[in-house]
Amino acid sequence: MSSYQEATARQRIAGMLDPGSFDEFLPPQRRVVSPHLHQLDAPVSFDDGVAVGRGTMQGRRVFIAAQEGGFMGGAVGEVHGAKLVGMLKRAVDERPDCVLLLLETGGVRLHEANAGLIAVSEVMRAVLDTRAAGIPVIALVGGSNGAFGGMGIVARCTNGVVISEESRLAMSGPEVIETAGGVEEFDARDRALVWRVTGGKHRYLIGDAQAIVADDIPGFRAAALALADAARGRGTELTLEALEAEQQMLQSRLERFGGLDDPLEIWEALGVDDPHSVPLLEIDAFRELADRHREGTAA
Repeated sequence: MSSYQEATARQRIAGMLDPGSFDEFLPPQRRVVSPHLHQLDAPVSFDDGVAVGRGTMQGRRVFIAAQEGGFMGGAVGEVHGAKLVGMLKRAVDERPDCVLLLLETGGVRLHEANAGLIAVSEVMRAVLDTRAAGIPVIALVGGSNGAFGGMGIVARCTNGVVISEESRLAMSGPEVIETAGGVEEFDARDRALVWRVTGGKHRYLIGDAQAIVADDIPGFRAAALALADAARGRGTELTLEALEAEQQMLQSRLERFGGLDDPLEIWEALGVDDPHSVPLLEIDAFRELADRHREGTAA
């Protein structure tokens, strides 16, 4: 299977890593499942919706985690989050060449409430600790569910984000925004608007993603390796200087685009001559256009 979006979590791992190299931590036969879901008589999964382990990618030692979007939308609960944290902590001990987070998630699992929220916060800390140890952490966002909620924040805590046009990255989902602010604030039924706001092309243009690729596993693999190499070259740790630069970038973005209502207006402000053509462009043509106009961001 070459489509990243259509693949399962384990198919994505198999496509990213060298054949036969995946060593799964807490494999299926261990059946580490959520106790909270069992108490609620809700369906459980043998791996709680995430596979974690290590392997090689073009000969490089890699730690890897992949969320299964088909189980509760990849939402994070206590066990799910603990597996991610444990994998990241083990990476600090074993010092692989990089860590890959294959994210497909709606955020926190509502069934688990505070346990899920705490789990996501622990994942954020573990990502930063891994970076502080000199190990690049790269997020890959290519599933149909995208990366939302706390895991959207986790994605931006990494050294770099690889995204496809077909996927999405945001804090709150369209339906959540509409429920909270009304349809006048955001019409979740307007799918073109949803993709303009949260989709891969917009995220790349404004600098929230460092690479955009076609919907194929080899493309994700190549981009992830390139970002990991670049991160190692300039330092993986999040320094105070980098954080201040990121805050300045966000302030500048707010000043420049805060009064605009639609990404079409933002793209025009970035200098794109025909913003209406952006959703129609094939990925290579889009990347060529975007690299002339995209907003810079601190790493």
